[in-house]
Amino acid sequence: MTLAGKTLFISGASRGIGLAIALKAARDGANIAIAAKTADPNPKLPGTIFSAAAEIEKAGGKALAIQCDIRFEDQVAAAVKAAADKFGGIDICVNNASAISLTGVLETEMKRFDLMSQVNSRGTFLVSKLCLPYLLKAQNPHVLMLSPPLDMQAKWFAGHTAYSMAKYGMSMCVLGLAAEFAGRVAVNALWPRTAIATAAVHNYLGGDETMRQCRKPEIVADAAHAIFGKPAKSFSGNFLIDDSFLAGEGVTDFDQYRVDSSRPLLADFFVPDTAVPPKGVTLAPLTQGVPKA
Repeated sequence: MTLAGKTLFISGASRGIGLAIALKAARDGANIAIAAKTADPNPKLPGTIFSAAAEIEKAGGKALAIQCDIRFEDQVAAAVKAAADKFGGIDICVNNASAISLTGVLETEMKRFDLMSQVNSRGTFLVSKLCLPYLLKAQNPHVLMLSPPLDMQAKWFAGHTAYSMAKYGMSMCVLGLAAEFAGRVAVNALWPRTAIATAAVHNYLGGDETMRQCRKPEIVADAAHAIFGKPAKSFSGNFLIDDSFLAGEGVTDFDQYRVDSSRPLLADFFVPDTAVPPKGVTLAPLTQGVPKA
């Protein structure tokens, strides 16, 4: 399966998981529209839309860098149109952009609540909505949300209710869109079993030591790439865990994705208790819903 000539619209693709998905597709010769806010370098958040575009083109793809804040409809509409005009349509929409604040109810300022809701839930709905007219004209179109299974347990909300509500909103979009566009556009969710080595994890969950307990973003990129090769008419409405899905695709070596093989892997939020890890995968425990470094 190859994504050669396919056009991907990826929100938040200037770094981390979004960029890893873009680079994986670029190696096939895909076109990537990078829709993200960061145009100027930030020492705390490495990567810009322009550095991402350069990496994508070096990897063999074609890139369009678009500064876009997905909270604003006019910016998303302009970004989607620019991507479709440049590349002749859109085949795949990846909702990767996300905002996080792991704060309790009393500590969550409403402006932070609003930001997470606007980026995660509303932004995902908006990007998907505006890409859909193009996706409906594409062959084998896919929408992918980087969002968790809808495992509605109190432990996934306690301590960070606002974030969990916003993140689950992305997954509710999967549930609704998959049913509404069944047989026409595939809509799926993908979620990592472990913490992933990204700037967000480094900044919010414990720094360098936590990063050593992570997997590389490439595990999510490899899973996303495999999803995009599935038939859109039949493979839809799934809530997938990265390593379980890849194991089903024949992957057996998961050590290749570890940042530091000497450290136990750190379990991510939101992974259902019933989602058993593939053979040989050992995880560090969660403490009160918050990863322990």
